[in-house]
Amino acid sequence: MKLHTRILLGLLAGAVLGVAARYVDGLARAVGWLEPAGTIFIRLITMVVVPLVIAGLFVGIASLGDIRRLGRIGGRTLAYFLLTTALAATIGVAVGLLAGAGRGVSAPAVGTPAVTAPSEAAAPKAVPTLWQTLVGMVPANPIAAAAQGDLLAIIFTVVIFAAAATTLDADRRRPLVAFFGALNDASLVVIGWLMVLAPVAVAILIAVTVLRSGADLLRGLVSYAAIVVVALAVHVAVVLVPILRVAGGLRPSRFVAAVGDVLVLAFSTAASTVTLPVSLAAAQSRVGISTEVSTFVLTTGTTLNKNGAAVYKAVTAVFLAHLYGVDLGLGTVLTIIVTTIVAASAGAGVPGSSLVTTLIVLSAIGLGANASAGIALVTGIDRPLDMCRTAVNTFGNLVGAAVIARGEGEHLHLN
Repeated sequence: MKLHTRILLGLLAGAVLGVAARYVDGLARAVGWLEPAGTIFIRLITMVVVPLVIAGLFVGIASLGDIRRLGRIGGRTLAYFLLTTALAATIGVAVGLLAGAGRGVSAPAVGTPAVTAPSEAAAPKAVPTLWQTLVGMVPANPIAAAAQGDLLAIIFTVVIFAAAATTLDADRRRPLVAFFGALNDASLVVIGWLMVLAPVAVAILIAVTVLRSGADLLRGLVSYAAIVVVALAVHVAVVLVPILRVAGGLRPSRFVAAVGDVLVLAFSTAASTVTLPVSLAAAQSRVGISTEVSTFVLTTGTTLNKNGAAVYKAVTAVFLAHLYGVDLGLGTVLTIIVTTIVAASAGAGVPGSSLVTTLIVLSAIGLGANASAGIALVTGIDRPLDMCRTAVNTFGNLVGAAVIARGEGEHLHLN
């Protein structure tokens, strides 16, 4: 049985157990005894954040080569990544706000794993202003920032040092990239282990949540998932398809037909890295994109350009902010958009990594203890959303490769 099926079954089993425990005292006590296991799972998720963010971002940036020599292709590629990711984050926030994601849903009662992190109070911290967030991004002591889990300060530090590494000659840069690449790989192994534990952990978390909060929260989660899918569809229809048609000069129907198997593979595996070899083959042989452009754009995009993940993170931030009573004023909305752009490039192209990096956004808007707890809450329904956002990630990268190739004057097969 596949992992995502086991996780879904864990969610259903936990929901049934939670409902039954509301009527059977002995069962309720048993669920309470299992609650620490859910807290441990939350701790394990949080434990991976710092090494994954540091390693993933450093490798992604340092591997670009000398930033002074990226040239025309590199500049256009990075501009495309930034533009589409910013639009994805904006659309995610807009759709989440318009649909009222999380409104009218009661937060789980204090004391459940879905509310209380291991050693912090459940109440969210005061929401920082945009300027406070920007100032706080610059750490006086990067080591202390890492120890305190200050993700924005960590990201700022990593970006600076990774950019500096790109100016080193290849011999001096190679050991740094190899070290952080190995750390990134080790972090992915840990994530894989946690995903094996996820079905049981999800069952416990949902059981405790339903026991103390009722079925209202489950209905809210279903509504949240639907909003994420709608936001992803809006981004494809409003941003990616028009860019493909106008900037790429290609008919969307012919393009989708040419890369359809790639999108199906991305959807079914929920792993951008697994899809990369097939994406390269399709881009070069069927679309007619040169090896130089396709290799640079698609390989870099697998790490840095995740439109689907950006939509997902933004909607999730709105949902959990409403759920836990965080005011979504203009400053908070802008913070979500900015940190989503960063967080979307910090994950790895494997299932489950986007859950971890979403903590960057949630922490930035002051969710406090509820940041990691909120992630644990949505874990049970993450797999189908992961499949959808990975397909959008892959489609966005393929569109980017076509647009950059067209800008370089290449004649594409689908013209």
